[in-house]
Amino acid sequence: MSLPTLSDLQDEYEFLDSEDRYRLLIDLGRKLEPMPDALKTDATKVRGCSASVWVYPTSQDGKLHFLADSNAAITKGVVALVLAAVQDKPAAEVAATDIAAALEPFDLTRELSSNRTQGVPNMIALVRKTAERLT
Repeated sequence: MSLPTLSDLQDEYEFLDSEDRYRLLIDLGRKLEPMPDALKTDATKVRGCSASVWVYPTSQDGKLHFLADSNAAITKGVVALVLAAVQDKPAAEVAATDIAAALEPFDLTRELSSNRTQGVPNMIALVRKTAERLT
């Protein structure tokens, strides 16, 4: 199951009320490819998140692919939203992507508590560092 594009998500998201936005994020989190428990280690854990979040980068055919998971449904959806901006794109394109700007239309800080979004900058930094290392 692949993640929808940010553009497709934004088209749907902007017409939803807060409760339905939560549902959309939870559903989006369910679309993440299963992450094997063996990859959920201290090395793959994203720091600064109130929930446990793991992100494992891989490279396939010159494109970045991320496995990710969280023990909290809404947080998992936020992780999926971040990854929807970069999943399966060339490392150079990912490195050049302003992920924070791409997520601005979703106004996550207004929709979610600061606990649920505090790890987003660290997730973005991990994605960027991985892309820069591979370019």
